[in-house]
Amino acid sequence: MLELFQITNDAAFAQRCDDLGGFRLFVDLERMGKAERQAGRNTFISAHSLQDVGRIKSVLRRSPLMVRVNPLHDGTSEEVEAVLGEGADMLMLPMFRTADDVRTFIDIVGGRAPVVTLLETADALACIENWVATPGLAEVFVGLNDLHLSLGCRFMFEPLARGMVDRVAATAKGHGLRFGFGGIARLDEGHLPGRDVLAEHLRLGSDAVILSRTFHRPGEGGSFEQEVAKLRAAEAQLARRTPAEIEADRVRIAAIIDTIADSMGAA
Repeated sequence: MLELFQITNDAAFAQRCDDLGGFRLFVDLERMGKAERQAGRNTFISAHSLQDVGRIKSVLRRSPLMVRVNPLHDGTSEEVEAVLGEGADMLMLPMFRTADDVRTFIDIVGGRAPVVTLLETADALACIENWVATPGLAEVFVGLNDLHLSLGCRFMFEPLARGMVDRVAATAKGHGLRFGFGGIARLDEGHLPGRDVLAEHLRLGSDAVILSRTFHRPGEGGSFEQEVAKLRAAEAQLARRTPAEIEADRVRIAAIIDTIADSMGAA
C-alpha cells in the first residue's frame, strides 16, 4: 500500500489524515531559491513555520512526521537541530546536486532521524550511483516539478515517459531503499489523470506519493476521506493487472504524456 504524503500545517486536518492510516504528514520549511525557480508557474509555495512542526507532531498517534528543510547552506546545522527539537521523525533534503551534498547533510543529522533525498536536479540524477549507497539514507523521492525544469522538459511527467524515473526506482530498490515520486491529483483530475499516475506508481513498485493540494478542498465536508477511499480502491484494482495489462498501460500513459508535452511547445 502506497504511503500518502500530506503537506499541511493544519493540525485538525493532520489528525484526520492520521485517523485514516497509511499517511506521512509533511511540514515544508523550504524557502531558499524556490520562488525564483518556480516564478511564473502555477505552483504553490507553503508558508509553514518551525512552530508548525511541534504543533503537527503533537496531534499524531500513528503517522510519522517528515520535514523538508532548506537546501544545504551555512545554517543547515542550526536548522536541523531546531527541526529535530520540535519532534520531526524524518528529514527531507531538497535541491542537492552532488554526493558530497548528501554525505554532508547525513553527517549533520548524525543518525538521529532517517534522511530522504528529494531528487530534483539533473546533476543529482546524473550522479545517483555516487550517493545512493550513503549510510543513513532511507528513501529517494523524485520531485518531478523541479526535476523537469532542470532537465529542460516541457511537462512535469516527461521524465516518467522517458524512463528516467524507472532508472531511479531500479537504483533505489537495488540498494534496499524506499522510493517514491511526484504528486497525484484525484483519480479523474489533473493533466495526467490521477488514475494513470497511480498505475505508474504500482508498475514501478513505488512506496510513496504526495497528495496534490487539490485533493483536499476545505468546505466539501467528508469529500477528502471519500477521495482517499476511492484511491485505495483503485490501487487494489490496479494491483491485480496482468503483466501484459501493465505494459499496455505504460505505453498508453507515455503517449498521453508526449501529447501533452507537444501541446506545450518548446521548453
